[in-house]
Amino acid sequence: MIRLGLTGSIGMGKSTVAAMFADEGVPVFDADATVHRLQGPGGHVVASIEAAFPGTCGAGGVDRPALAAAVLGDDAAMKRLEGIVHPAVAEERAAFVRRHADAPLVVFDVPLLFETGGDRAVDRVVVVSAAAEVQRARTLARPGMTPARYDAILARQLPDADKRARADFVILTDVSLDRTRETVRHVIACMAPATGG
Repeated sequence: MIRLGLTGSIGMGKSTVAAMFADEGVPVFDADATVHRLQGPGGHVVASIEAAFPGTCGAGGVDRPALAAAVLGDDAAMKRLEGIVHPAVAEERAAFVRRHADAPLVVFDVPLLFETGGDRAVDRVVVVSAAAEVQRARTLARPGMTPARYDAILARQLPDADKRARADFVILTDVSLDRTRETVRHVIACMAPATGG
């Protein structure tokens, strides 16, 4: 099994690219979706998060805006939150690997792959990228996103240029969807000799 790490800063189109890998039959582990599930109603980490950050959870699970307000810009709080969430995500990731043990190629969609050292746990890294102005416009179009919140999120992420420099492959999303999909297929083809395909 080849483990391909898929990452990219906010607004770069990583979810679109992850869906393209899935469309090609490659199993994809979505770290963000896993976190949402763990923090949703009855989620595995909800009680621990409420204990650490009182008032951030309710019947619907974690109140994400309230939790963001409690941790963004506070490194100690962010580390406390990561200490709760990361081990739970690691358990889910291990279960994913077991479920797809016979797959020649799997993708780990992890927004903070480099920032958390996750690149050491994969064989190759794909960085999804777009021009800075495209990234900003996409992100600010999201519900509830503000310029201040966008800047705070960017401050926690390795600059795009650094990610691109460390990548084995770069997939651009400020081009046509067809061109992006061609690049995804190219990456899969490049993995094929090693996977026996």
